[in-house]
Amino acid sequence: MSPSSPAAKTERLLNLVICLLYTRQPLSKQRIRQAVPQYGEAASDEAFDRMFERDKDELRDLGIPLRAEVVDPLFEDETGYRIDRREYALPELHFEPDELAVLGLASRTWQQASLAGPAASALRKLEAADVQRDEGTLVGLEPRVRTAEPAFPAMKDALVRRTTVQFAYRKPDGSVSDRRLQPWAVTNWHGRWYVSGFDLDRDAPRVFRLGRVEGAVRSQGRAGAYEIPDDHDALRAIRGSEVEREPQPAILHVLTGSGHALRRRARTTGEVDDRWTQIDIDYTDTEIFADQIAGYGPAVIVLQPGDLRDAVVRRLRGASERNQESI
Repeated sequence: MSPSSPAAKTERLLNLVICLLYTRQPLSKQRIRQAVPQYGEAASDEAFDRMFERDKDELRDLGIPLRAEVVDPLFEDETGYRIDRREYALPELHFEPDELAVLGLASRTWQQASLAGPAASALRKLEAADVQRDEGTLVGLEPRVRTAEPAFPAMKDALVRRTTVQFAYRKPDGSVSDRRLQPWAVTNWHGRWYVSGFDLDRDAPRVFRLGRVEGAVRSQGRAGAYEIPDDHDALRAIRGSEVEREPQPAILHVLTGSGHALRRRARTTGEVDDRWTQIDIDYTDTEIFADQIAGYGPAVIVLQPGDLRDAVVRRLRGASERNQESI
């Protein structure tokens, strides 16, 4: 594991917190270097000093009460460090029945999504502590938040680390361009996920729909490379970016007994043969409509237009490749 990898850094910070949390006396830098294994692997004293200074700043940014104190009153030139356990510890938490019900509801919200694992883990911790939630107050509520967009995990992680990302983005007209972004927020609006932030190539704030991100989201540069404006309003930015196109016509072939939602929206329908029906239907967003059509698999075929057909083919090929990888 590389010393600069996120996992190695997390382990080092955790070891540092444990070291400073369970000492009654402030520890000197040399004592800390001996106690934290990752510091002992530093190539030089200078490398250790730089690593330790960065880690101190990061702990303070996380709100951890790191104290710098004199190690020995008789020798005031040596500084030591410790974490005040009284300031670090959280008060005992108590949940009312309705609050526990909401926590349970929140965990169910993320089922079938990329955040399902953390949500379930949090709920198990409550149950392990013998905390029972009241399900009766929320009978019949089964919300779902989809985060199925492949770009969601990488974009969320970049936002948390405040790391610049680069990705290919497909516009509503089908054209693709490379973008570099400093993510400020990842937000769900009307069932769709968006990332808002500062576009380095346009030198201005921009909003991107995650469903239109093509391929991998690549992180660039160091973590903590920028600050998120305090006054950033993600929903206002998203609403300002959503300009619906005029309805566009499409021609589809739909297998008999399938695509009932599409048939209800169709302007005209006509039988092709005993298996297929041709429908004329309008849509405004290529990517969203492609998602809907791809969900029908081979039961719906796009004849026109070409950009809609290509968008559906991309989704079906991607699904096939992911299934092959899982075999």
